[in-house]
Amino acid sequence: MPRKLVRIPLPGTVPAERAVLLVAGDDRPFALCGAWAGSRAIVGSRPTRTAPPFTALAEGRPDFHPDTGGQPGQPEESVTEVIGGGWFGVLPFPLGREVERTGPPPPRPTPSPPSLMRFHDHVLRLDAKGQWWFEALWTEERAGELRQRREELAARLARGVGEAGEVETSAWRSVPGAEGHAAAVQTARERIIAGDLFQANLTIRLESELREGSPAEVFVRGVEALRPDRAAFVGREGGAVISLSPELFVERKGRTVRSAPIKGTAADEKTLRASAKDKAENVMIVDLVRNDLGRVCVPGTITVPALADPRPHTGVWHLVSEVEGTLRDDATDADLVRAAFPPGSVTGAPKVAALDVIAELESTGREAYTGAIGFASPVAGLELNVAIRTFEVDGERIWLGVGGGIVADSDPRAEAAEAATKAAPLLAAIGATLAPPRRRPRSAPSPLRRGPRPIPRPDPAQGVFETILARDGEAQRLDDHLTRMTASLTELFDAALPGETRNLVERAAAEIGDGRVRLDARPDGTLLIETGALRARATSILTPVCVPGGLGPHKWADRRLLEALGEGALLVDLDGLVLEAAYANVVIVEGEELVTPPRDGRILPGVGLAALAAREEPIDLDRLARADAVLLVNALRGVWAVRGELPLLTSAGSRPPLR
Repeated sequence: MPRKLVRIPLPGTVPAERAVLLVAGDDRPFALCGAWAGSRAIVGSRPTRTAPPFTALAEGRPDFHPDTGGQPGQPEESVTEVIGGGWFGVLPFPLGREVERTGPPPPRPTPSPPSLMRFHDHVLRLDAKGQWWFEALWTEERAGELRQRREELAARLARGVGEAGEVETSAWRSVPGAEGHAAAVQTARERIIAGDLFQANLTIRLESELREGSPAEVFVRGVEALRPDRAAFVGREGGAVISLSPELFVERKGRTVRSAPIKGTAADEKTLRASAKDKAENVMIVDLVRNDLGRVCVPGTITVPALADPRPHTGVWHLVSEVEGTLRDDATDADLVRAAFPPGSVTGAPKVAALDVIAELESTGREAYTGAIGFASPVAGLELNVAIRTFEVDGERIWLGVGGGIVADSDPRAEAAEAATKAAPLLAAIGATLAPPRRRPRSAPSPLRRGPRPIPRPDPAQGVFETILARDGEAQRLDDHLTRMTASLTELFDAALPGETRNLVERAAAEIGDGRVRLDARPDGTLLIETGALRARATSILTPVCVPGGLGPHKWADRRLLEALGEGALLVDLDGLVLEAAYANVVIVEGEELVTPPRDGRILPGVGLAALAAREEPIDLDRLARADAVLLVNALRGVWAVRGELPLLTSAGSRPPLR
């Protein structure tokens, strides 16, 4: 049905920083504040439909024509800074795996819901002069609802909104800590020096609990304190994405496209101008962005109007560049975003190599952070930010990613300090504080470079499996094994085990008598069962190896990384915390107490652990070394000691000292 652009001025004095409060209580609200489409604020809620991001962005330009909505004296030529409506939402970082073939990410502590953009056929907009407008992509089919909605929003504007309420969070924890991040940076440097890539952007995740205040109030506090150019709020069930970003990812007006990558950060302009390292970071990413835009732009139209220009932002200075081009006539917004996503300034160069290193060295999988947020409008074109300086909320959990670009001459400890510098104004804006850092044991290993490309983490596409002990023809702890596999299938593939699974396993156990039954489940629903003899108990010699963030709570069929690490690998994180052994859970004995690492989504919840009733607590390598005994627990092989009578804990590899 043809649409027409309707614009109606509304009285009201609600400031841009608090505009989100006009819609915060509605279904699926959003707010954009700063410099979006030449406006101070754009807010909306109650979308009419949803679609996956690339489906939404590929949608053709709907037919519409300007209309004054029956209001005399509103010139039709003033639509150049109008939104009207369109698709709004988040393009999260994991969407990049639909664009580039890269290794699986680290475990994601709080996986986001499936990414969907939302179509809003009306918005409230505060223009650059301070005038509020009700704008709609009007259809006769929706005329009644749009009139009612205009009256409702006009009444809210007339009432106004108060100040945001207080926001309180618990002390924020860093994952990894500064020393752990420095170790990851050192490994990235080794890869760069070896020629694997030129630059990688590595990040830290800060985590806390939102004890008081709503996500909308967090957004208001942040916008009031920082005044970012590309602030965005997107509400979702149980939480929100709260971006206080200063960075433009990509903008399309007509056929002109522009990107403004930020690389390089310092506390003052003089330091930033003098930093050859920061300029090198920036120039590399400019070349990357030129290449990305060149995939969909008319040849010869790519220009760089600004290169490594120092510009002030709240609390810090950044080097900002601008890259422009003319989009080909046959290219859609979806083509443009596919060509450039994920943003180069938060990945590295070459992009695919950098994405693999990010997956190898970061401790948690990214969510909305370092993706993009914004809109695609048939009136105003396309605008997306880079989702940095971004809080994410799920229930009471709140987290924030910070990081920076690593090049050959990066100083690992300086990079950790830069991440803290970036986080400081964000935490200050909401009155938050950092918890004391965890001390990293001196014996903690760093990630090792094992070849030109990282050995990928387990690929979910290969499925999951269980190995079940058969004794006297009966499958041992079968309920526990099937419960664990069902949880994995539900989380990973939204699938379930076939109803006959139990009978098939029991029949296989009865046929073998004593041995093992292996049950493989694939994403396509294929179920494979095989039997075999029990293998000899695993080695009692453990070698600590660093696997940032661990391998997650699933028994992966893809064992490439574990096989490369070796059967005697003791997996630890960047902070030197024990995770698990390659083929068993770890338990330490302290007096009469049994202690095991927490089941926090980074390790396999072992079936054999239940019988031991061990207390869950963090265990670092120093605590492991002091324990009275160290036990390994495996549902097939039982429990055996690797310390006490067998004090055989060794360390892997030698590393150059951190600078």
